[in-house]
Amino acid sequence: FLYINGTMLFTLRSKAVFCETARYILLYNLLFAETVQLVLSQILFLLAACRIKLTYPVCGLLTGITNLTTIISPLTLVVMSVERYVAVCYPLRHVDIITIRNTSVAIILVWTFSSLNVFIRILLLVIFPSEDLQSLQMKQACSVIAMFVGPIFHTYSKTFTCVLFISAAVVIISSYIGVAAAARSASADKASAQKARNTLLLHLVQLGLSLSSTIYNPLLVALSTILTRILFLRLQNFFYMLIFIVPRCLSSLIYGLRDQSIRPVLMFNLCCRLRLSVVKLKSKVSSLT
Repeated sequence: FLYINGTMLFTLRSKAVFCETARYILLYNLLFAETVQLVLSQILFLLAACRIKLTYPVCGLLTGITNLTTIISPLTLVVMSVERYVAVCYPLRHVDIITIRNTSVAIILVWTFSSLNVFIRILLLVIFPSEDLQSLQMKQACSVIAMFVGPIFHTYSKTFTCVLFISAAVVIISSYIGVAAAARSASADKASAQKARNTLLLHLVQLGLSLSSTIYNPLLVALSTILTRILFLRLQNFFYMLIFIVPRCLSSLIYGLRDQSIRPVLMFNLCCRLRLSVVKLKSKVSSLT
């Protein structure tokens, strides 16, 4: 999965058209955040599986970056949905509105807002410190739950998550409705509108997959009270793959394979070693003959 994501990120930087088109720049930002999530979730999972306990500062750094990139994904989906809405509903003004500069400003705002969420969590941790923080050494595996304990953190996390995902869903659904309405007009490009509608539906599915990661910890807490330890561990591994690993890789594959501009470059990069070996083999055969 990391190889696929890394190849996709390399592909989006391999040609000038990908670096100079707003939707590809936004896609790169989305995939970069999801790849960082994939790496960090794998690190935390392996640390927990090996029963390695970190200090609170190190765990705070890892969970802070995890929270940062978790928020970036839905916010980037919102910006990508607005870009598709403008492309279909205001095609003549799309070039003037969706510029490289405006796209860069939008990405900066996304990262700033996500950083603000991390800053608020750290501020709450300073104002409402836990008794466990008196010792730098953690007593359990590093996780968001172990790092941010207490009712104030649970209340803030639930409130922020609900507001974020409801707002993102409203924007994406509104964009879909706007594109669907524009597609009915006589002057609209039917093919472009249909493709934009499918893209917005994909954004909505991705938003749901991002939201599913927020129910991972509550789901494990509920299962731990009713299942045996062996069965619980097996289900934990299954849900970890289903909720954290697979969705982070699906974005690269779906976007890469459905986009006519990215697909050939991505497939070439994914099969690069195979093609090089075939070329070398043919050259050796020709030299022998």
